[in-house]
Amino acid sequence: MTELIGKIVEVITAETVYIGRLVEVNEEEVYLESDAGWIVVPVEKVGLIREKEE
Repeated sequence: MTELIGKIVEVITAETVYIGRLVEVNEEEVYLESDAGWIVVPVEKVGLIREKEE
């Protein structure tokens, strides 16, 4: 997962897909920086994190 830090990613949950620059992943939360501001997603809700295709 650390190889994706600094890259634009998609964080996929059961409810939605978040897109932003991956800043940090820890045991509890995933932090993204998006055009609209910061997004914090609890790890237990994350189904997949992958690099966004262009």
